[in-house]
Formats: sequence, structure tokens, C-alpha cells
Amino acid sequence: MRPTLTCVLALVAGLPLALAVALAASTWPLWLTYLGVVLVAAGADAVIGLPGSRLRVHAQMPDTLYVGDRDELRLDIRAPGWRRATPIEVIVDLDDELAQQPMQRALLSASEAGEGGAARAQLRVPLVPARRGTMEVARVWLQWRGPLGLMRRQRVVPLARELRVVPNVRAVRTAALRFFSSRAFLSGLKVERYLGDGSEFDALREYAPGLDHRSIDWKASARHLKLLSREFRAERNHQVVVAVDTGQLMREPLAGIPKLDHAINAALMLGYFCLRTGDRVGLFGFDARVRCFIEPSGGVHSFARLERQSAALDYQHEETNFTLGLTELSRRLRRRSLVVLLTDVVDTVTTELMLENLQRLARRHLVVFVTLRDTEVGALAEAPPRTLAALHRAVVADDLLREREVVLQRLRRLGVYCIDAPPQDVSMSLLNRYLDIKRRELLS
Repeated sequence: MRPTLTCVLALVAGLPLALAVALAASTWPLWLTYLGVVLVAAGADAVIGLPGSRLRVHAQMPDTLYVGDRDELRLDIRAPGWRRATPIEVIVDLDDELAQQPMQRALLSASEAGEGGAARAQLRVPLVPARRGTMEVARVWLQWRGPLGLMRRQRVVPLARELRVVPNVRAVRTAALRFFSSRAFLSGLKVERYLGDGSEFDALREYAPGLDHRSIDWKASARHLKLLSREFRAERNHQVVVAVDTGQLMREPLAGIPKLDHAINAALMLGYFCLRTGDRVGLFGFDARVRCFIEPSGGVHSFARLERQSAALDYQHEETNFTLGLTELSRRLRRRSLVVLLTDVVDTVTTELMLENLQRLARRHLVVFVTLRDTEVGALAEAPPRTLAALHRAVVADDLLREREVVLQRLRRLGVYCIDAPPQDVSMSLLNRYLDIKRRELLS
């Protein structure tokens, strides 16, 4: 318990009386009277205010958080037997890797009284993790004033709750459910590409104007006395391996979370879609050494294993060894596969070994190279150079973009499909590319 600013100002306001006592001793009764009134009021405020021992705090939060996604900590604050409305300030002590939240104010009110006539207040505190791992919600700080506003009380309620932060599979599942339930949701992504342009017979359908007349099945049409056309779909049971670079460049944050987590989200989205369309999916994680390898397998049930293994991919401080990683991946793949490499590009010098090894990999497999574009770098390059410092930033940013484009152009000449997209677009760009590969049957 301590005095508030109001109490301190009230005492300061009595300083002229104290000065008067120094000049005229006969005025000391006025000074003592004033000081006594302030101290008695402060003491009364302390006595009639809400005792900290009456407060009860119940915290409800999920055991698992999803990186970059928002959840909530729900606080139910009660004061049994207390009927007077009391404003209260609440601060939650969160882990450094959780987005820090400002102080919140609530009103312990009898109108919100729960069972037993307890004054009650409810709060919701956002929980937004910036990376995977284990996060702690340590304690709740509560502060409130007495009814006269002269004394402030404080209570600390320990929570010591540890929360597990995993890849954002919730967003993956939500998007996938919307994807498969509503084809209009795709905003230009044509699901019909993998149904109708392949070589594997799927079904007969009634011929309609606009369909390719070469697809008409004349024998079936004669039997049913109406024009029927064959409908084809792309072949299934292809092998897709998602290779995720877990090296030091992927630790850097982009749009609030590390690049590695954006890559894992895109990998899980692609993996779920591939499994749903009948292909087999594997996972390969590497940096200075191989971190994980999952043999490609089919069936939607395989997604749980992909989820567990991707959650175990940790942030590394080591530089990525593309020679070791891609050579080991090539050795483990016994049949032609679609290899999706999620990594980052800095300059042409550091990517020479990567280019050499991707060239060897692309001779046997179909390779899709995926990088995450930093839109802030593009904004710096295009910003008007109003100052000398802004000009320097624009030149450096433009050099980075040029070197990046040089690497991508060299990869395209090697027969590698390249995707360079912002984090919010990379998943859809990757699915578009996958469907295009399925439609053209490039893996057959």
C-alpha cells in the first residue's frame, strides 16, 4: 500500500502553512489541523478500501498457441462479499516472445456480481506468440485505489502457466476446409485444373456446349442415347517432398514471425492439399546437417506426422550446408519426385553452392524453389531519396533485389520453378504452381 499522487499533492498543498509556522509560530495549530485531516483521510481510505485478501483471480487460457495467431487469456476477477464499485488496473506479465499488452482497466461492480454476491470483473488479454517453443504467463499485477483516491493497493497473483507454441496448423486447417468446401474461395486458383486436363479417366458426364468435342465418347453416347463426354483427371500417387531450410537466415523475422515459421505454414498447407488430392508427401529439414526426414506417405492421416515433425524443427544459428543437405536428399529419393525447397536468398556469392547442387537435383527431380519476399526492402528501393541517408538505403535495397533476381533467373534457366512471394501470398502461389504441375503431368 502506498499513497497516490492525489495524496502527495494534498500534502504539498499544505507547505504554505508550514512556511507560515516558520514565520509566525502562532499559526502552528492550522498546520497541524491540516496535516491531521490529510493523514486521517488517508488512513480512512486505507481502512475502507477493498482489501487485497478478498480478491480472487481465475485465469483461463489454451494450453497450445499457434505461432503468429491470436488467442486469449480470460481473467475472471472476483471480490466475495464486496459490493462497492471499484476501478481496478490489470497488467499481465507475459513471456518476451509473446506480444506485450498494455495495462487494462476494469470495474469491479456489483452489477456483475456472481454467486455469493461477489463483485466481479472480466478481462480478455490477447496472446500472440512471435515464435514456436514454450512460453510462460508468469503473473497478474492488480492495482486499485481506495474510495477517496488517496491510497493505492497492489496485489500480485502468480500464474506460472507454460504454454506450448506450435506451427499455425489451425490456419492451415481452416483454409483447407474453406478451400475444399467452396471453390469460389480460391480467388483465381482453379481447382478444376486437376480434374479434366489429365490423362487418367475419372467419369462420364453429359456433353455441354463449350466442351472439347474430342472428349465425346461415341460408344457410351450410343448406349445412353445422349451425348456423353469423358472427364479426366491428373494422375495421383506422385511423390512430393518439402525441404525446409532451418539455417540462420530463416531465423530472421518477417511480418512479425521468423521466416522459418512462414515456410512451415506454407509446407503444411501444401502437404495437406497434396494428401487430399491423392499424392504422397514427405518432409526434409536441414541446415548444417540433416534435422529430419519423413519418407513420403499417402493418406490424410499422414498429416499428423507432418505436423509433429515440423513443430520439432528448431531455429538454428548455423549456416546452411546445401551441398550436404541436397546431396543427402537426392540419395534418399529412389523415384522421381516433386521437391519443394523453402529457403532464402541473400546474394549471388553465397548461393553458388546452392545453385550447383540444385542443378544436379533438377536433372532427376522436378524442383520448385520458394523464397519469401520482404516487401519492406522493395519499399525502401522505391522510396523517393529525399535525404542522403534515404538514397544510401535505396541503393542498398535495390542491389539486394537485383542480386536476388539474378539468382532466380539462373535457377529458371536450370529448369527450376521459382516462387518469390510475400508471406501472405506464398501458400496460394505454391498451390497454384502445384496444380499447374499436376495439370501438365510434369511428374509422369
